[in-house]
Amino acid sequence: MTRHRHLPSDDDISAFRDALKAAGVRPIATNQADPGKPKRDNKAHEARRSAAVENSTQQASGRTSDGRVEAVRPSEYLEFSVPDLPWRTFSQLKRGQTAWQAGLDLHGYTLEEARAELESFLRDSAGQGLRCVLVVHGKAWGTTSDFPVLKSHTNTWLREWPGVLAFCSAIDIDGGTGAVYILLRKRGQ
Repeated sequence: MTRHRHLPSDDDISAFRDALKAAGVRPIATNQADPGKPKRDNKAHEARRSAAVENSTQQASGRTSDGRVEAVRPSEYLEFSVPDLPWRTFSQLKRGQTAWQAGLDLHGYTLEEARAELESFLRDSAGQGLRCVLVVHGKAWGTTSDFPVLKSHTNTWLREWPGVLAFCSAIDIDGGTGAVYILLRKRGQ
């Protein structure tokens, strides 16, 4: 059985456009989506970067391990939550319904730089009282390894960080399995 689609006539198209105009609908100015990502604050970024470089030169170990990690696949969905986190809160985070307030992109960093940047970012975010943040780790394979190094390490580091209540892979518009939403503890918890 074949179905024939009814193609609108020129009069139908004209009437539709007139109805849209009468309803106050206006054409979009650009053909690119605005993901609503906050603009990067260069002063805060530079301060965080210099603190990370300072930490890495001192070779001080942070709160996260630098040992062996469990390798994850590039397209693997990441998720973690503390046992007493309400199901509804975690479910909203997984659906992308918890608005993130700051973001960090780890592309281009070495493993140690990424670790220092992530720790600094989490400390700063907690200090500012932020509830949900986004970290883009990417899905790229390491040059000397056969798994996505930053993604695998980020998965391990976030599980160890005491201020992290939960994290999960982002929805597609925010980076999909190349990024994670992180739910942070409220002050005083």
